[in-house]
Amino acid sequence: MKTLLLPSGAAIPVLGQGTWYMGEDQAQRKREIEALQLGLDLGMTLIDTAEMYADGGAEQVVGAAIAGRRDQVFLVSKVYPHNADRRGMQAACERSLRRLGSDHIDLYLLHWPGSVPLAETLAAFESLKQAGKIRDFGVSNFDSAGMQEMSELPGGGQMAVNQILYNLKRRGVEWDLLPWCRERAMPVMAYSPLESSADEQQRMLGNPQLQAVARRHDASPAQIALAWLLQQEQVVVIPKAVNPAHVRENRAALDIVLTAQDLAELDQAFPPPRRAHPLDMR
Repeated sequence: MKTLLLPSGAAIPVLGQGTWYMGEDQAQRKREIEALQLGLDLGMTLIDTAEMYADGGAEQVVGAAIAGRRDQVFLVSKVYPHNADRRGMQAACERSLRRLGSDHIDLYLLHWPGSVPLAETLAAFESLKQAGKIRDFGVSNFDSAGMQEMSELPGGGQMAVNQILYNLKRRGVEWDLLPWCRERAMPVMAYSPLESSADEQQRMLGNPQLQAVARRHDASPAQIALAWLLQQEQVVVIPKAVNPAHVRENRAALDIVLTAQDLAELDQAFPPPRRAHPLDMR
């Protein structure tokens, strides 16, 4: 698996597995666990989750999936903004660790900006890092102004990533946020790389030019959309899948190399931004 380096020097896989909506239906639990384990077997050893997902249920699914193979996994979780002060984050992290069955989280993120002062959040992250509970920390759903504010605070220079909504249809981050992160050698994690709702996904994957590129590569439109993200500089991609065929399809996207013609056609179908846009969030 190809990796990127975090500012700390730690390696992070470029393709992982998302868990949004996992843990919500007990009847799906076995299927979700097996899908994550299949992904691990295929080399997608990064698993992203959050205390918010199914009120901790997704973390429990992840914990079951990685039992006995924690050392193979790069584990990412996220803390609620209202838990992001020193005391609240300590307790939230301990709860997440219990659900995950782990003694540490490789990358711990503030899920979105909240009311707790960022300086206090950074101090909480640092405390957890010193205690060995987390290895690296970062943020999610921060725009360029928020990243700049965070970076100027004590400890802000240790931010490892920004996890954002980024895909072929949602390219506004290319105007200023991605350049800001790239200048600092800070990877971004692209969530909802195939959109989050069925209707949005259908609209994106049904694009005729995307489908034409897919036919040239004997691939699915979803694989081309993932391959496009994987060819972007300093980007980590975390698609979610429960169907074993989709898990395998996601992994195979890593092996697709898009040509200059492919990229030009995709730019025509999904134009890059020509001005600043508010940050997309889900």
